[in-house]
Amino acid sequence: MIKVATWNVNSVKARLGHLTAWLKDARPDIVLLQELKCVSEQFPELEVGDLGYNIGVVGQKTYNGVAILAKFPIEIELRALPGGEGDDQARYIEAVVATGERPVRVASIYLPNGNPVDTDKFRYKLDWMARLAVHARSLLDTEEAVVLGGDYNVCPTDDDVHDPAAYANDALCRPESRRVFRTILHQGWTDAFRALHPEPGRYSYWDYQAGKWPRDEGLRIDHLLLSPQAADRLAAAEIDKSPRGKERPSDHTPVWCELED
Repeated sequence: MIKVATWNVNSVKARLGHLTAWLKDARPDIVLLQELKCVSEQFPELEVGDLGYNIGVVGQKTYNGVAILAKFPIEIELRALPGGEGDDQARYIEAVVATGERPVRVASIYLPNGNPVDTDKFRYKLDWMARLAVHARSLLDTEEAVVLGGDYNVCPTDDDVHDPAAYANDALCRPESRRVFRTILHQGWTDAFRALHPEPGRYSYWDYQAGKWPRDEGLRIDHLLLSPQAADRLAAAEIDKSPRGKERPSDHTPVWCELED
């Protein structure tokens, strides 16, 4: 099995202890990280590399930042989402991971939040998603096993949010955001977790506000989308809630899937 995970760590330096402990315990083969909040040169390559991972990073001071970790050789092919001339936000990295005879192409995605919806931030989110849809379509044409993983900042349906009415006008749940997400899925991508877990009320993010985590008032905004060639190999998928219960955690928790190798 090849275990692929995504995790918005919300500052890799602040959560380094949580990250390394989880890598040792969960032993994923490929990890897609988001919201590093550091420049590439400050990524803790020594601590992560000592655990057997090759590393690709696109960092940015204070904000954003994405990375790919893999226990196999990796070849970075893109360090930004195509079509965004002048967009210098560190939100996308794509690589081919040499997992034996059946390589896997992966991307770590940190999609814009988009709030408040009455500002340019929401337009930027929708434009970014439109660019992602175009690129995702081109990746399907390769007929490769592809995993597009990350923090999409989209709750696909009301089943993915604890209080749909309260979030109805939030950028994460707005019809415009959901429409583009569905457009991507309808190209032929499979939501790995939802494919195996149709039940509502399973979340990957809980706000830091008092009581959100203990009351399980969360959102499912972290997704692993699989091309048909990857979906054919899907054997398991889960949300690992254990890191969210630690002291000073990220507000997100890892989501993973296993692909038959």
